[in-house]
Amino acid sequence: MIEPVEKKPIIRAVGLSKSFKKQEVLKSLSVDFNEGDRIALIGQNGAGKTTLIRCILGQYVYDGELSVLGKNPRKERINVLKQVGFVPQIPPPLKITVKEMLAFFSGLCNVPADSFISIAERLGLKIKESLSKPFVALSGGMKQKLLVSFALGKQPEILLMDEPSANLDPAAREIFFNYLSEYNKEALLILSSHRMAEIEGLVNRVVEMDFGNIIVDKITK
Repeated sequence: MIEPVEKKPIIRAVGLSKSFKKQEVLKSLSVDFNEGDRIALIGQNGAGKTTLIRCILGQYVYDGELSVLGKNPRKERINVLKQVGFVPQIPPPLKITVKEMLAFFSGLCNVPADSFISIAERLGLKIKESLSKPFVALSGGMKQKLLVSFALGKQPEILLMDEPSANLDPAAREIFFNYLSEYNKEALLILSSHRMAEIEGLVNRVVEMDFGNIIVDKITK
C-alpha cells in the first residue's frame, strides 16, 4: 500500500485572531495551506476571507501565530511578498502610468516587462496603447487584466486572488482560468470567490468561512 505523501505547509495559522473595534473578525483560526493546494476560499460577505488574506499579506497586526513560507508576514513582509502574486478584489487607486507600473514590477520581481505584456495581451488588453495612461483611469476590466498579468508573470510560490475574475469579460475569463489550470503544480493557489461553479474545476480543496471561523475544509480531488 502506497502511503500518502505529506504536503509541506506553505501558510500556517495557529490561533489566528483579528478584531476591529472590539468586533472579532477572525476567531482563533488554525489551518495549514499546503504546497500544491488549489483552494477555493468561500463564504458570505463578512465571513473573514479578505481579513485572512490581508493578514497573510502582512497588512494587519494580528494575535496568534501566522507564518508564510516559514516567515512572519509582518516582520519579513518584503521577502514574503516577493513570493506572492496577489490580485485584490478592488484595484488600488494608483495614479502612476501603466508604463511606470511595468517598470516598477519588472525591477521589483526581476522579470522582463515583456513577460507581463505578453500575458496582458493574451487576456485581451491592448497594453501598448495604454502605456501613457494612469492606472486609475483604466476601466475595471483593464485594471484587472493588468493586475492578473503582474501576479502570473512573476511566477510566485503563492497565488492569492480575491474575486480575480469579477471584472473580466468571458473570453478573458476563459484564458485566465486556462493559465491557472496550467500553473506550477507545486505552488499554492488560493481563490476567494463567490462563483464556486466557475472555479470548482480548478480546485482540489474547499475552505468555507463563516463569522471568522472555518466551518468546512474538504479535499475535492
